[in-house]
Amino acid sequence: MEDHKTAVLVVEDDDAVRNLVSTALTSHGYVGLTATTGEEAVQSVASSAQDIVLLDLGLPDIDGVDVIRKVSTWTQVPIIVLSARTDDLDKI
Repeated sequence: MEDHKTAVLVVEDDDAVRNLVSTALTSHGYVGLTATTGEEAVQSVASSAQDIVLLDLGLPDIDGVDVIRKVSTWTQVPIIVLSARTDDLDKI
């Protein structure tokens, strides 16, 4: 029986931040998947099995809140927001 490694989708358009988070996850035994846009994130959630999504709200194509709205209509994958936004209502 193979061990299941937790797959984490990191959705972040900043290369440095995305690579840092993905590398940290991989070094701790997680499978680090990445997306740089909201549409790429939606496609990734639809086509592969993530156990959790780490999502930046400020994406170049669609807002991270819209990503949450889209994927939550057909999946219950947990989403953790990582954002530089200061408004708590955006994060909640």
